[in-house]
Formats: sequence, structure tokens, C-alpha cells
Amino acid sequence: MKTSLLGVKLSQDNHIVLARQQAREVAGLLGFDSHDQTRIATAVSEVARDILNHTGSGEIEFSVEGQEPEQLFIVLVKSKGIGISDIKSSVGKKERPLAGLDGIDAARRLMEQFQIEQEPDGRTTVTLRKRIPHSSSKTQLDLAKISSEIARRTPKDPVEEIRQQNLELVSVLEALRHREYELTTLNQELEDTNRGVVALYAELEERAEYLKKAHEIKSRSLSEMSHELRTPINSIIAITRILLDRTDGDLTEEQEKQLGFIKSASQNLSELINNLLDLSKIEAGKTKVQATHFEVRNLFGALRSMLKPLLYGQPVDLVFEDPDGIPTIFSDEGKVSQILRNLVSNAIKFTEHGEVRVSTFLMDETQTVTFGVFDSGIGIAPEHKDLIFEEFGQVEGPLQSRFKGTGLGLPLARKLAEMLGGTISCECRPEGGSVFWFTLPVQYGEVDLAKAEAPIRTELDTMRRSVLVVEDDPATLFAYEGYLRRTAFQVIPARSVAEARELLRSVRPAAIVLDILLPDGDGWGFLSEIKHDKGTMNIPVLICSVVDEPGKAMVLGAQDYCTKPIPKEWILEKLTNLVPAAKILVIDDDPAAQYVLKKVLTGTMYSVIEASDGEEGLRLAQEEQPDIICLDLIMPGMNGFETLRLLKLDPATSHIPVIIVTSKNLDEEERRQLGQGAISILQKEGVSRMAAMEKIKEALIRVPLK
Repeated sequence: MKTSLLGVKLSQDNHIVLARQQAREVAGLLGFDSHDQTRIATAVSEVARDILNHTGSGEIEFSVEGQEPEQLFIVLVKSKGIGISDIKSSVGKKERPLAGLDGIDAARRLMEQFQIEQEPDGRTTVTLRKRIPHSSSKTQLDLAKISSEIARRTPKDPVEEIRQQNLELVSVLEALRHREYELTTLNQELEDTNRGVVALYAELEERAEYLKKAHEIKSRSLSEMSHELRTPINSIIAITRILLDRTDGDLTEEQEKQLGFIKSASQNLSELINNLLDLSKIEAGKTKVQATHFEVRNLFGALRSMLKPLLYGQPVDLVFEDPDGIPTIFSDEGKVSQILRNLVSNAIKFTEHGEVRVSTFLMDETQTVTFGVFDSGIGIAPEHKDLIFEEFGQVEGPLQSRFKGTGLGLPLARKLAEMLGGTISCECRPEGGSVFWFTLPVQYGEVDLAKAEAPIRTELDTMRRSVLVVEDDPATLFAYEGYLRRTAFQVIPARSVAEARELLRSVRPAAIVLDILLPDGDGWGFLSEIKHDKGTMNIPVLICSVVDEPGKAMVLGAQDYCTKPIPKEWILEKLTNLVPAAKILVIDDDPAAQYVLKKVLTGTMYSVIEASDGEEGLRLAQEEQPDIICLDLIMPGMNGFETLRLLKLDPATSHIPVIIVTSKNLDEEERRQLGQGAISILQKEGVSRMAAMEKIKEALIRVPLK
């Protein structure tokens, strides 16, 4: 429902002042605050000035539309007799300023809704709308009272209006000054905070780098001190054994007791040093896997002989179940033996009576062997299951106090298992005791728990740029997938150098993201291989790795380098700069068609440039040099037939493929004429505009890009 409040004529300059007064008064009676009153009054006076200057006369109507609480205040400004000349070409283009109509342009920015129309009789109509606050919504009776109130009021003197306008200007300037002061204060606070954060980050990075270097020096030093640390301990144990064997004469009872303490302490110290050195060698990367083929049955026999002395004097049985059905394993037998020896010796140590049982299971679906070490000992509390795998982590208890350990055996066993591609875990048994599970791939280097899942198969999306990501860590691959989802880029994953080589035989990626530490090869070598192959040398490569050698990456031909973890913004920025989007120029006077095409191509390799008529389309085709042009036929001014002809005549645009998209029913002659310059002709299918856009998408797939 629309309720008219007031009408104002426009024929003299003083009517502009009157329109401003009336607009402010109506806005005030409708409940707008002083700031909105000023905006409305200014918008009305600016539109009135342009209408009066360009047409000579007009009229203004103030009204309210809608029911409470959803009501709109509407100001309709119409010219009389004639309209504003050449306004038709600017109607509907909200982003483009109207030549010579600065007042109307200003009003467009001041009001919530703005519309300018050219009536059939030639008159120009400007409509301004602003939502009335819910708290100030009016009934029909209220609106009638407001209309009567305005009609009774006497217009103010123009000088008084100018004074009021000056007061409003002073108020606005004061508000702007206050806001500027607040922004200055806030910026200063932000700068101070940023300086503090930068200083904190610098300090944290410095400390992290110091700790990293200290850890590396410690690991390297310990791994290189094997001989210096082990030799004196072994000498003490050997000499103690000579003395206890009475090679140089008898010993008193007290001397034998003392030498027993020395031997026990030396053996404990030797175990500690051996475990510590083994851990340091793993951390320093100096431990290598020596894989060979071996039988579990033979391994169990060797372990039974080695561990039998530990059972002396204890009512504990050690049982190795027959490994029936377990295939030959290809792995490091020495490290597998070390892991099982550690698990079984711990089980014997903390079992006062009962048995320790070792069994094996084959998991066909993952091609892994699981060793289970069961005991009937004191067990492990659930809260301590993580502690026992921490370095120097030990559980306090009566039995533990009698059998002091190093606290390094289980952490070392877990690291060795991980080197072999396996895992170690433990659990408490309901009937008492505990069980340790050691899972190992049957074939080292071929099967690994992280790869036990089905191989990744990615269906290529021809509307997106493919990015070959060579990364063996599933979590990092998942992160890349998340980063590039709903973008113009599609992840093509490869978990090894071999898989990447295979993919490059069938896929031409727009870019490559390469890790350096890969399971089956050196990333540096693969980068060099890419850059020396004529078929791949022009593909940009981004190195993303924990290895911090950006200089080497650049020398070998990489476009950029980043150490893990990789920020999302970094990878998107680099790919966008290295692989620019293809450009589509859409020449169509229908804004809805342009909008739908933009939505259809969101997240693809294409960016859309818009032109609403043939003249603008020709200009943009020359300036932007798009990869493809989608051209409508029925447009105001220059139609699509003429636009296509001029595009193909111009040497600067003749090479650009053109797709005709039209709702016009074409006869055979028109189709023949268009077929000489366009690569495809698509019909808009009535209201099913999305179906037409899908056809455009299919046509784009067939267009070769530059």
C-alpha cells in the first residue's frame, strides 16, 4: 500500500530550497535521526537541482509504501514536458557516473535504493527509497496526521535554510574530526601492538633456532661419540669379569660382593649409553635400514636362546607360538630382533609368575605382520600408556623400584618400528597383565600403514588448472586439497617420484608443488629432471619442504620456495601469479545472463569481463585480449552480427574464438553467416538459462587456450 504525503513543484531556484526543507521535515516526522534527515534532504535537493537545470520544470512527491513494520520512504522526482537528453544509455549502470549529473550521482550514494528511468513520453523519473526504522513505523492514521501537519507548516525563509544547512555541515565536520581522532589513536595502538608482536616473534624464532641447533649438535655429538663412550664401559665390564673369574687369584667374599656391584652398575650404564646413542643416531639420520629376507620361525629361535638366561630363578614361562602361515619378511632383521627383544625382556622383568607369550598374525588386507607380546605381570594403568613411550619416562611402583631401567627402551623400540614403516602400541588385559602390539609391513619400502589405503585416483576437471602435488604425507596432501577447494586449481596428488613420473606421461599440469624428502627418491634430483626435460622444463615448480635450502632450489630452476608448514595464502598467491586465469569477454545487454555465467564459472580457470553492447565489447576485446568471447546477437545499437564482423576484420581481435549465445531463432542463412566467424552457436533455452550456460561450459572445454 502506498500513501502520498506531500507534493512540491519545481519551476524556480527557490523551489530547490523548499524541497530541501520539506524533505527534512517529512523525514523528521517519519522518525529518521538527524544524520539520516540530512542525507535525505541533501539527496532530494541535489536531484531537484539537476532536474530543474536540465529540463526547466518538474515535480516532487513524498510517499510511504508498505505496512508496518516494513515500510519504505519514497521520494519521486519527475521532469515535466521533456526529459534529460541522452539519459537512456546510462540507465541501469550503477557503477558508471552520469555525465553532467553530479547531483543525481551524489543522491545515488546517499540513499539505500536509487532508480532513474526514461518514461515512454520522454520524461525523466528519479526514485529515491530509504527504509523507515522499525521502531518508527507508522499506521495509516499516523501518516494522515503527518500529511496534515506538513500542509499546515509555513515554509522557512531561504536564509534560515542556508543557516540550517551550515549547522548540519559543522556537525558533520565535527563528527568527522572526532572519528579521525579515534582512527589515529587506534592506528597508534595497533602500531604499538604490532611492534610488540614482531619483537616477540623475532625472539621466539631466535630461541626456536637456538634450540633446533642445540638439539642437532647434541644428536650429532652423541652419535659420533659411540666409540668414546662405549669403550671405557666395556673395559670395566671385561676387567670385572676377569676378576670374578679369579684369573689372577682368589677373592674374598667382600671383594666378590663389591665386584658384583661394579659389574651390575656397569651393565646398567652400558645399557643406558647404548639406548641413548641409538636414539641419537636415529634423530641425526645416521641409522640406515639394512633390509634382507628372513623367516619369523628362525627369528623366534634366536630370540628364545638369547632371552632364556633372563628366566633363571623366576617362575615364568616364555612361549613362542609357531608362526604358521607367516610369509618370508623383507625388512631389517637386526632391528626387528632388537624391538622384540626389548618388548619380551620388559615383559619378563615385570612378570613375577605366570607366562610371557609371543605370537604372530598376518593381515592380508594390508600385507602386514603383527607381533603380540602377552604377559601376566603387573600390567599398565591406562593413564601411563603414553608415559612409557616418552624418553626417560618410568612408572613408579614396588616392582619397578626393584628393576630400575633406563626409560629409553620403549621410545627406542617405537622409533625403530617407525623407521621400518611399522607401529607399536600397548593395552591392558582384562584378566591381568598387558599386551604390546608390533605391526610391521611384510615388504619394507613397498607397504606402509599410511599407504595401506587405496591409491588416490583423481578425476581431471577440464575447467580447472591441474597442479601436480608431489607429497608423501597424507595430512599435508589433505591440507593442499582444502586450500585449493573451490578455486581455479585442482590438486593431482603423487606420493612418490615414481608416481609423479607416471602422471607426467599423461597429464600436463599448470604447476608442480614438490616436497624434497620423498620415500623413493631425492626431490632435488626430480626437480633437475623436470627442468632438463623439454616437455616439462616450462612448468613452474614450487618447493614446499622442511629442508631449508631456498638457494639450491632457485639454482636448480624452482620458481619459489617455502618451508613447512605452508600458509594457505602463500600457495594461492604463488599459483595465481604463476598461472593466470583465462579471460572470457561476455558481450550481452542482459545483466542476468552475465550474472549467471559468472556463477557458472566460479571456481574455474576462467575470469569474466563484461560488456553490455557491441561498441564496448570491441573496445574491451582490443584492450584485454581475452581468450574467448561469448557474444549475444540481439543488443541495442550495434547488434551481434555487426560486432562479430568487426571483430574478425580487426587484426588485433581476429584470432580470438567467438561463441554465439542467443535466444534468436536463426534461419539457415544466418547460421551460415555466423558459422564463418564463430566456433559455436548456442541457443538460450527460454527460462532455463542455467541449461544454456552449461552448454557454454561444454563449448569452452573444446577451446584451446593460449
